[in-house]
Amino acid sequence: MTATATTTATTTATAARPAARPYTRRISQIERGYLNAAATGTPQLIQMVIEGEGRIDPQDLREAVRAATLAGPGLAVRRRGASWRSDGTAPPVVELPAQAGFDHPFFHRDLDVVAGPVCEVGLADGPVTRLVVRASHIVTDGRGLRHWIEDVFRVLRGEEPLGAAATVDDTHFRTAAGTVRPAPAPARVEGFPAVLGSGPADGTPLWLRRSVRACPSAVTARVAAAVSRRLATDTGRLIVPVDLRRHDRSVRSTANLTSQLVLDLHRDDSWNRVHSQLLAAMLRKREVAVLDRDFLRSNPFANSLREAQELDGNTFPCTAILTDHGRIDTELYRTDRFRPTEYFTLPMLVPYAEMFLSTCQIDDRTEVTLSCRNRPGAREAAEAVLDEVQRGLADAD
Repeated sequence: MTATATTTATTTATAARPAARPYTRRISQIERGYLNAAATGTPQLIQMVIEGEGRIDPQDLREAVRAATLAGPGLAVRRRGASWRSDGTAPPVVELPAQAGFDHPFFHRDLDVVAGPVCEVGLADGPVTRLVVRASHIVTDGRGLRHWIEDVFRVLRGEEPLGAAATVDDTHFRTAAGTVRPAPAPARVEGFPAVLGSGPADGTPLWLRRSVRACPSAVTARVAAAVSRRLATDTGRLIVPVDLRRHDRSVRSTANLTSQLVLDLHRDDSWNRVHSQLLAAMLRKREVAVLDRDFLRSNPFANSLREAQELDGNTFPCTAILTDHGRIDTELYRTDRFRPTEYFTLPMLVPYAEMFLSTCQIDDRTEVTLSCRNRPGAREAAEAVLDEVQRGLADAD
């Protein structure tokens, strides 16, 4: 065969080879709930912060972000009708001023799931190097975003990314969970009186952090018990997010695969009672049972956009959302030029919840971040909640 004929045959074969199908998955019921929450004007964002010593080169980071996104395209999606579809555009890397605090506009702007991007990375190079990964909670959850961040650091170390290209949604985990008995929907409540300040809020989250030198068991239950000691009435209500991946740990996906448990709280509750309630709900797979309900018509918080928008900040149908990211292996975020020393999240505001507390364990300490509405009296009241949390965690050791 002549060189010309060989070239022609190769060209023809290449032209005939079907193009790789773009990453596409349907918008799940869980994700539609977050779309509805975003429609109230409250940004639905996950923000993960890694701080440390040394330096991360911005151009190296951009290349690592591109490589991680090729392996896990779920962070490059856009909404197209009833589906998410990746256009292959990697999340942008934004270089921030070294002195940029959490009042910087970068931490407060929303991400557009139609126009994109749905994820962005901030890098501040100063005495402390800070990496911030912001993503729309509509398209991802904490576990999914950590899959992607870990791949970014694998590439920075010269390793191959593991990838997270699965396109399954919550229906996969309904099947994987096996037999699940129906569970009654929590009763609707008028709302619980606010405990974190009063009066008009400025629309931005107030974030407060606390580092506690303790790593006890049952962190979520202990935090819940601490919150119960600040209730304005005899009862409250909690949401505890649960990762559906626990029903099929082989799935690597960046999708939002987090369902929820709704638990009742009583004033001066013991952590043991809350922990027993939480374990019983998980043993019964209640986070899977809730997926069979029509959340838009039978949830205990707000059944319509109008109901959510009418919440005036004086009462809340949910007292607190409590999420524990577990033990963080900081070695996953190390390179030959960067050593991580801090990891924490900046929880979002939720239209129907008064506060959102996020925890994780690093070395010998538990990191706690609380978000609430920024309004008169909120900071002092939130600090009092964190005082209770600190006592509850430290006294356990």
